[in-house]
Amino acid sequence: MERFANKLGSPDIKMAGLQVWVHGRQFPEATDYWDGNWVRVTVHCGAKGSDVWASGPIIHLPEILGLADACERMSQTLSGEASLDCMEPELSIKLQALSLGHLLMTVAITPDHLNQSHTFQFEIDQSHLSNLIAECRQTLMRYPIKNPPE
Repeated sequence: MERFANKLGSPDIKMAGLQVWVHGRQFPEATDYWDGNWVRVTVHCGAKGSDVWASGPIIHLPEILGLADACERMSQTLSGEASLDCMEPELSIKLQALSLGHLLMTVAITPDHLNQSHTFQFEIDQSHLSNLIAECRQTLMRYPIKNPPE
């Protein structure tokens, strides 16, 4: 698996045991909000001998914007929650503020949502939020949201 990850290069978004590579839009020619904002990704989450991979057009760009905005609020207040609320069932990420600047990140990931479920939890420091926010914003600069609703 490590050789596979090396072929992908550096992930676009990473935090603790989670890595997300964005390969491009599912429908590059689409200009509408719904079809134009799906991106093809490869996602890996792993910890202590367990590795789970999922891939495909499973992230809609506004979901990344929602995560970045919520992380910015969390970074300012050191309280609350932030999440990547994917419409597709293969991936879900939730960050919860704990005491003393600690965060709990819960990742639910599966390559086959009908037959499998995998959940990882990572306790991380709030100082990691700034990198996550920057990586989300950089991804959105590479793939701007098309025709956002008013």
